[in-house]
Amino acid sequence: MKLKRLLCGAALVAVMPPPLLADTFRYATIGEPPSLDAQMGTATLVSTIAQHMFEPLYAFDAAKAPQPYLATGETISDDGKAIVISLRSDVTFHNGDTMDAEDVAASLNRWAEFGSRGKLLGLTSAEASGELEVTLNLSAPNGAWKSVLAFVNGGPVIYPAEIVTAAGNEPISAENYVGTGPYRFGELRPNRYVELLRFEDHSANPAASDGEAGARVANFDALRFIPVPDVGTRVSGVQAGDYDYAEYISGDLYGQVSEDPGTQVKISAAPLFGLMFMNSEAGPLATNILLRQAIMASLNMEQALQVSVGEPELYEADGAYFPEGNIWNTDAGTEVYNQGNPEKARELAKEAGYDGQPIKLLVSTNYKAHFDDASVFTRHLADAGINVQMVVVDWATLLQLRGQPAEWDMFMTHHGTVPDPVLLTVLNDSYPGWWKSDEKHELMAKFTGTSDLEARQAAWAELQELIYTQLPVVKVGNILSYDIASQKLKTQWEKAPAFPHFWGASNQ
Repeated sequence: MKLKRLLCGAALVAVMPPPLLADTFRYATIGEPPSLDAQMGTATLVSTIAQHMFEPLYAFDAAKAPQPYLATGETISDDGKAIVISLRSDVTFHNGDTMDAEDVAASLNRWAEFGSRGKLLGLTSAEASGELEVTLNLSAPNGAWKSVLAFVNGGPVIYPAEIVTAAGNEPISAENYVGTGPYRFGELRPNRYVELLRFEDHSANPAASDGEAGARVANFDALRFIPVPDVGTRVSGVQAGDYDYAEYISGDLYGQVSEDPGTQVKISAAPLFGLMFMNSEAGPLATNILLRQAIMASLNMEQALQVSVGEPELYEADGAYFPEGNIWNTDAGTEVYNQGNPEKARELAKEAGYDGQPIKLLVSTNYKAHFDDASVFTRHLADAGINVQMVVVDWATLLQLRGQPAEWDMFMTHHGTVPDPVLLTVLNDSYPGWWKSDEKHELMAKFTGTSDLEARQAAWAELQELIYTQLPVVKVGNILSYDIASQKLKTQWEKAPAFPHFWGASNQ
């Protein structure tokens, strides 16, 4: 194995904040990321920031088809269980070393064992079968393998081999945020900002920029991500010129910002959907499907969306996990969605043996929609005689607590539209909630064991129906979330991606 250098010059804390570089992009975030180890977390903010530093083997083009990125191509064995991937040459890490198959194999093996979505691929081993060739050995054929490798949210981005080998199941520390992306890690000042600096030696993909695929060009000297929990402050900051971009603006401000000639409204390219996860591992909901069904029966999603979003243009009470027109859209199981029936809920809770035990609902105020949904649901459940206690924390704390089964019974989050159902967090056995059942695993084997689209669509319909039967999670509804930007900001996209990226962007 070749010797490599570790990047040690990135400071975690400085005595005085450095001045802004000549051309610094300023992004107002809802809070602070707990870590930027892109393999280990599915928090949207982590992916938004980290994708500028860390790169995958494949990336989605504008049509959401996965294209080779750090890879150049692949061959697949007849049984579908061995995939040989060829790699681009002369790709440079931020520490000056050149990426090779050892780095890729080590990164994939660490992700497969410990990563947030690592179990989705069924990878038994990744081996360097040549200097620029890696062989993936799968436990079973996986029709979604390329989409799994292309998805950056908790995905298999590439680090130097010695960094991932040393890290194991522990989050990689800031001094080892070493990737191949157009920006490198600069500085993290807690509660102040995360700053990334342009990587002058970035090895650009030779293809034309297309969605997340192709060339990634860093036009800014630096990207600075600034935690601004209050939505009003994010809005006024963009309007005043303090920020170039602000995320997750609440629906009640839509009229104000859409009429401001100095502000761009960036409506999401695909709907988000609110989710309330049930704890399948511990607590009163762990094995009590009837009690989960009682909770579902009580909820009026239309009311929750009216409160949390407000603008009718920005929400839709729809129980399908993929929107109409998407190849994965199905209404299977959705007859139990949006019942708003407290009498039925009370009867189901009684049948479930519910005795008034408090149910802890973990929620953050950083996402206003989460808190509003939780507040409405708490009233619905009280009407059905179900005692819910909201546990209100900041987003970083929620991300820590949701990994501890004893700390919650339900928690609020959201999910973006993904290119393949296999990427939904609820299908991941290791995602907080920890939904595991024989029926789920049998259907997952059907779903991932073929590349035939019709067979996969049929299996997904069965999976969605099972979600509505066993209720590991409750979908709130579709939200066309929106961000805002200064009028001078130019990006490569008109509608905001699930994880907004700023290679190719500039202030003009």
